[in-house]
Order: sequence, then C-alpha cells, then structure tokens
Amino acid sequence: MASYNNNFIKLAVPCFDGHYDHWSMVMENFLRSKEYWLLIKPAIEEPKVGTTLTKAQKIELEVKCLKHLKVKNYIF
Repeated sequence: MASYNNNFIKLAVPCFDGHYDHWSMVMENFLRSKEYWLLIKPAIEEPKVGTTLTKAQKIELEVKCLKHLKVKNYIF
C-alpha cells in the first residue's frame, strides 16, 4: 500500500477489487487516517442567501469545501 521513494512515503488510495466488505473497511480506515471520515455523512451547510460572513467564516467554509472535495476524489 505504500511505496518508498526519496525517503517519502506515498500512500495509495484503496482500489475496489470486487470484495466490497474488505474494500469498505480499508477505505474507511484510509479516510479516518486522513481525518476525512467525519465529512462522509454530514453535508456542508451553505450560508443562507443574504447572509454576510466574516473573513474567518469564509475561510472555514472554503477549508470544509476543499476537504469535502478531497474525500470525493479519494472515493472516485
């Protein structure tokens, strides 16, 4: 699952091999290790139209959206 190159470890995303139960456990462990598992079920709450966000709130929303996209990328 890991390859060693130039003293860095590159983690491979678990590929579906036809055995769903095994793959789902490995994928869950992978996403938990990346601290993305909590993003699987809850949706990101978009601010209501007309809501003014502070700079900190905008940054927090952007970070959450980026993490959500990373999770989707790992699954795809």
